Amino acid sequence: MKSKIYNIDLDSKITPLMVRDAITECFWNAHCKDTGIAEDEKEANRSYCKSIVEKAFTDSHGDFNNPTKESIVGCLDILASFAKSFRDPSIIEKHYEEIMLLVSKL
Repeated sequence: MKSKIYNIDLDSKITPLMVRDAITECFWNAHCKDTGIAEDEKEANRSYCKSIVEKAFTDSHGDFNNPTKESIVGCLDILASFAKSFRDPSIIEKHYEEIMLLVSKL
């Protein structure tokens, strides 16, 4: 088993904000990081991915700035549904399971 997921040590205390940040990093890694974009566009893409995660929290009636375990799961469900349009289901499942491991430690 991995000892870290998105730089979160699985043996340390995990907070909802840490999981929220992991979701944002995960989404950026899966959708923007290695897409061949110019270096100066990467920050814009990181910001774009963060806005998608923020919207998923809003759409799930959660608060991006004050996430709860329930709102994190709702956000994940929305993002997984969104990603089905353009990502392989096995990749979505892998990332979903990684984040849910973090959620289980909340």
